[in-house]
Amino acid sequence: RSGRSAALRARMEERLLGARFRYLNQQLYTGSSRDAARLFRDDPAAFHLYHRGFERQVRRWPERPVQRIVRYLRRRPASLVVADFGCGDCTLAASVKNQVHCFDLVPLSPRVTVCDMAKVPLAAEAVDVAVFCLALMGTNLQEILGEANRVLKLGGTLLVAEVASRFEDTRAFLRAMTQLGFKTVSKDLSSSYFYVLEFAKTGPARPGPAPGLRL
Repeated sequence: RSGRSAALRARMEERLLGARFRYLNQQLYTGSSRDAARLFRDDPAAFHLYHRGFERQVRRWPERPVQRIVRYLRRRPASLVVADFGCGDCTLAASVKNQVHCFDLVPLSPRVTVCDMAKVPLAAEAVDVAVFCLALMGTNLQEILGEANRVLKLGGTLLVAEVASRFEDTRAFLRAMTQLGFKTVSKDLSSSYFYVLEFAKTGPARPGPAPGLRL
């Protein structure tokens, strides 16, 4: 009987974790990056719970998006400096020889610099590659991607891996990115789980709203 009740308890915990993960996801998608920073500053345990739910979801996918980015960086010079926006447990930094600046809302690893993704403590044009791996969250996407533009060198690379179902209109999203000072280098929309987009910085972001940026 104890085996059966333990299994039942585990199932209930899974369901509760799933429900809380969906709730936190909703909060992150419908608030700004400042709201997210405040949410996890006030309740660090919520971030650990979010990360567990996130890991559980990605484990079911045929491939982890971060592995795609690791492969990409391993093909490029190790001298390139990388900024990982929403780095989680720093899997990317641990998997490549590059210098990686790791930014997130809660330090799951000692390497993490805790900050709002719209205001990272880096000088302008300080990095060669900026990465958002399942990390484009918040209603102020234009501000967050504008920050990636600020820290990237001219001609630098922006890599975005994001859940496929979040893109309402991929063409409009790519058009909006040109307004933010990026040109599309390549796009892989072949997976039903996640898309991988590669951009190059062509110049500073143009002022004014970029309406197609919605996810």
